[in-house]
Amino acid sequence: MMRRVLVTGLAVGCSLLSGWVSAQGTKLWSVERYDEMEKGNGEGVAIRSDGRLEPGPVTSLMYESGKSYAWSLASDAAGNAYVGLGGSAAGSALVMKVTPAGKATQIFAGKELAVQAVHVAADGSVLAATSPDGKVYRIPADGGAAAVVFDPAATEEKPKYLWDLAVGKGGEVYIAAGAPAVVYRVPAGGGKAEVLFKTADQHIRCLLLSADGTLWAGSDGSGVVYRFATETVGAKPFAAYAAGRREITALAMDAAGNIYAAGVGTKGHSTLPPLPVTGGVGVTITFVQPGSSTAAGANALVPDGSEIYRIAADGAPQKLLTLKDDVVYALTVRNGSLLAATGNRGRVYRVDTDGSGRFSDVAHLEASQGMAFGAVKDGLLIATSNSGKVFRLGDAVATGATYTSDVFDAQSFSQWGRAEVRAGAPAEFDLFVRSGNVESPLMGWSEWVKVGTGGNFTVPAGRFVQWKAVLRPRGTVDAVALNYLQRNLAPVVDEVVVQPGARVAAVTPVAANATVQVVFPAAAGAAPVIFSPDASSTPMTAQKDKTAVTVRWMAHDDNGDDLMFAVWYRGVGEANWRLLKDKISEKVYSFDSALLPDGSYEVKVVASDAPDHTDTEALAGERASEVFVVDTTPPVPGVLTATMVRTVTKSGAGKANEYSGESIHVMLEARDATSPIAHAEYSIDAGPWQYLEPVGKVSDSLAERYDFIVAVPAVAAPVADAKEHVLAVRVYDRYENVVAVKTVVR
Repeated sequence: MMRRVLVTGLAVGCSLLSGWVSAQGTKLWSVERYDEMEKGNGEGVAIRSDGRLEPGPVTSLMYESGKSYAWSLASDAAGNAYVGLGGSAAGSALVMKVTPAGKATQIFAGKELAVQAVHVAADGSVLAATSPDGKVYRIPADGGAAAVVFDPAATEEKPKYLWDLAVGKGGEVYIAAGAPAVVYRVPAGGGKAEVLFKTADQHIRCLLLSADGTLWAGSDGSGVVYRFATETVGAKPFAAYAAGRREITALAMDAAGNIYAAGVGTKGHSTLPPLPVTGGVGVTITFVQPGSSTAAGANALVPDGSEIYRIAADGAPQKLLTLKDDVVYALTVRNGSLLAATGNRGRVYRVDTDGSGRFSDVAHLEASQGMAFGAVKDGLLIATSNSGKVFRLGDAVATGATYTSDVFDAQSFSQWGRAEVRAGAPAEFDLFVRSGNVESPLMGWSEWVKVGTGGNFTVPAGRFVQWKAVLRPRGTVDAVALNYLQRNLAPVVDEVVVQPGARVAAVTPVAANATVQVVFPAAAGAAPVIFSPDASSTPMTAQKDKTAVTVRWMAHDDNGDDLMFAVWYRGVGEANWRLLKDKISEKVYSFDSALLPDGSYEVKVVASDAPDHTDTEALAGERASEVFVVDTTPPVPGVLTATMVRTVTKSGAGKANEYSGESIHVMLEARDATSPIAHAEYSIDAGPWQYLEPVGKVSDSLAERYDFIVAVPAVAAPVADAKEHVLAVRVYDRYENVVAVKTVVR
């Protein structure tokens, strides 16, 4: 086992920790997990699921079709590739022969949308299966017109899709069909196709024929891997494994007889639209297109990603790996390693088959989907979609494997210190660093500087930084961290609000750094953690209290320093600010309104990063609030006058006027020194309070006058003849301060 070393000037026992190590002083940017490493770019570099960088296979572009989709791929002994292409319109189905030098020749053109499968027969001819509503064609080795080997329209089942092909030792052709799911066998010399077996699934998506004549088939709908003994008379399909996913997209076999299968999609209800096909006479069956095919055509993700399984030679199944964001389209075994071509990020993975769940990201293709593998003498060919290309993946590792990290943003102008590296032998890799003050390193950055002994390097101070590792054939890098010191920036108070008449209970401050979050790292391929917003920006509930004023603010520090706050006030028109409270750690403060005489005020919040800096280095930022009013004094009423008046009813001609009842005429004036009169109400003889309009109707002034008439209520026995009434009026200002007056009317 290669010895791991830590190249650093720190004492033994210091570890590489992701992200911030402190809000004060020197900080550390570390890259060590898979989800951090995969953000960078590699050329000839493999990224293991534990985050280790190691030399990977050389990847090169062999052929670019100019089309969107390369659905299938086969290769011959001479290293030629046969690429099945497709598109979104009829007549897109093509087969291109591509030489090892990349020269392409069209050898087949069909009326269908796509060539879904290609296979090179022992005699050098090429079999091509087209879909939908397609056929299987045989293309002569020396060129010429293609002959139809299989026509679904001539069968009783009339499947709409042809998904895969396999050829037996005797030249017989096996065909995987869908909508409905059927496997056909066509005799070597041609002739009528026989139904090998049918299932209740939607589609048979993939085939694998082993050397002993066992045919393996993966289905869509129930996600079942079937086994069928083709050389046994009267054989029936055996369900070797029911996967946890809806669709089996690919199959592969190793030298020990282990079968590997990829599963995609969720079982149960499908959100895909139904296909316009029907089943047997009198029975209508609804089919849907396989999710992996739909995802490739729409360049969209399949929910829940993929799983890879192993079915051992004795039949025992095991799940090897779950890929959350990838759809596995093809599997192959090369030099004892299991490889998976995936979408929709164009990744090729090497999967450990020991059940450990580990894998290596060995190639990032310049296309969205890796669709199919083809073996050649010195490596593998990979067909891709979005766009349609063929890449060559070599067996040998790259001699100059280079990995360039993602750009790191320190959030402010920073001085860069030493690099800390956990890696294999130091002589097997070189590390370089560059810095800049713009996000893109394409222009305006420093040149790459090699990191020397002890992790020392010198680059200009700046906001952004990036590192690069160049690996020799035995070189590996597990983690890289860069120390840096930010230039101190003043805190920023983003917003200040003041709420009179509210109080927030005092919060017991928690000592800085008194708690530590212990979390599990995100699994490789898992969704990123989404952090909740700053608590100071969420709604806060306060207690209603006329004697209190609450100030609340939002503030931040780009250095991540701890902050403390001071609250100042001044009256409108005053020049000097006066301190209310300092050394506040929370972002809210309530105080008694009695501390301020009635009037209009402003509040200023000053934020300081003094907890993390010396007095000479500490910086501060401030923000003032909008004007607010402190009003704790009720309005002042004038004299309340109330006189009894009689209500007169005019009689007819020649008759005297008659008194029909009594009313009370009321007049009152009220004033407030600080805020306008808001509203008033009256009550007579302890009756219900009634809303009262001022003269002029609109209540909007510091002084309001009231002049109104109130009907005298009827008085029940035993005081029916009482001539005395009690009238009360209460007046409110805008801040709910209230004054009440009363008078007795006789």
